[in-house]
Amino acid sequence: MAYVEEKIIDLVDVCKSYDDTPAVKNLTLYIRKGEFVTLLGPSGCGKTTLLRMIAGFESPTSGHIYIEGEEITSKPPYRRPVNTVFQKYALFPHLNVFNNVAFGLKLKKVEAGEKDGKKIYRKLTKAEIAEKVNRALKMVDLEDYGYRNVNSLSGGQQQRIAIARALVCEPKVLLLDEPLGALDLKMRKEMQIELKRMHRELGITFIYVTHDQEEALTMSDTVVVINDGHIQQIGTPKKVYDEPANAFVANFIGESNILSGTMIKDYLVRFLGVNVPCLDKGFNKNEQVDLVIRPEDISISKEGEGQFKGRVTSSVFKGTYYEMNVLSGDYEFTVQNTSEFYVGEEVVLKIVPDSIHIMRKMRTINSFEGEIEDENTVYFCGGSFEFLNPDEKFEKGDTVIVKIPFDAVEITDDEDDGVIGATITQALYKCSYYQAQVFTDEGEDFYVDTPYEWGIGDRVGIKIDPAKIAVEKAEDSESEGESANEEG
Repeated sequence: MAYVEEKIIDLVDVCKSYDDTPAVKNLTLYIRKGEFVTLLGPSGCGKTTLLRMIAGFESPTSGHIYIEGEEITSKPPYRRPVNTVFQKYALFPHLNVFNNVAFGLKLKKVEAGEKDGKKIYRKLTKAEIAEKVNRALKMVDLEDYGYRNVNSLSGGQQQRIAIARALVCEPKVLLLDEPLGALDLKMRKEMQIELKRMHRELGITFIYVTHDQEEALTMSDTVVVINDGHIQQIGTPKKVYDEPANAFVANFIGESNILSGTMIKDYLVRFLGVNVPCLDKGFNKNEQVDLVIRPEDISISKEGEGQFKGRVTSSVFKGTYYEMNVLSGDYEFTVQNTSEFYVGEEVVLKIVPDSIHIMRKMRTINSFEGEIEDENTVYFCGGSFEFLNPDEKFEKGDTVIVKIPFDAVEITDDEDDGVIGATITQALYKCSYYQAQVFTDEGEDFYVDTPYEWGIGDRVGIKIDPAKIAVEKAEDSESEGESANEEG
């Protein structure tokens, strides 16, 4: 890789909220000098907010940002050694290409010696500006376009001008906020190659924001996967693809078969009623886990050895392979193969040990802090929920921990039908049900097992079966946690 083991950017416990709604939550991350880092995640996950805080366009609610060891948390953008390329280019329509690129240089001042013990600064000369602009235009293969009107250029050419304008001031860090989002597919792919070439030649740090997984895997040295304001995983593109840290990463990056299973013992996992050898170890005996199997790692044949029999339910040609759905029992596998198997055909699926990746579950039960409102009502997550209190163990005002299984939560189409409202942020197909993640208006996450498929961004209501709400006094729960920590 091009970078060296030296930090250039350090973010420590950075938080950002808008009107009490958190966008970035206690995020700590460092970026090495010369690295090409991509911040990857769905819309609204906090990646652009993070980039804008590094640039200085947003201030953290709390936390610290350092560049080359110097804290710049409160410094304005013009005093930071960074430049930003935006998705919408932000070119000046009244200036030609040359003057668009030269704009920052005309404002820039450089050291010109000392006088009376103080540094003297001067503006760049016209010759110096021309030299730098022409070099930047050559870098983006537009050296003959200096006196063209920017409105006469294609989208790809305008994007190159925006990049040249950002690079001409020689920043230590180049920030790119979904810069290829407005381009067509062919132009995007060409610009991906160009950006990678520029990074290699310049050797400066690139921080790139995108929701496009292929873009992230193609260009990056390091991928930082973000969801709901938290970092989910940091790693090389291959590491993140082959060994996702959790079900969200597995689902977000590439096609995946994600299932719930049980680790019988080291190197043996059970799912869909079958014990299957794997290469994973270090889990507890009979621990509930998630597992991911990539579609291209499943062998499919008409007959022969395999763990699962099934029937092809769909087949789509994707250019270099066929993508097929195969129904085996209650689960529909996604399988990719260079040979086509037709809809209705009976097939055998074989899964070898090194194609299974085991992940610890992000959560096994919903747990929230609440307060007893009255004999049979507990308040948490912005709503008052009924629960069973047969022994009158709890009194009004008690601080409690509320625990709710995933299958005890009901989500409704109309948020007014629920006790509280929420937004669907994730939905994973897991055999005979979907596991949805919902974000409440109070900023809490629920995990819900539901028979229905929900769309990201759907507004829903939340109801909970009172008989399945478990309530514990907060001090009892803390004591159990301390005891468990002492034992473990």
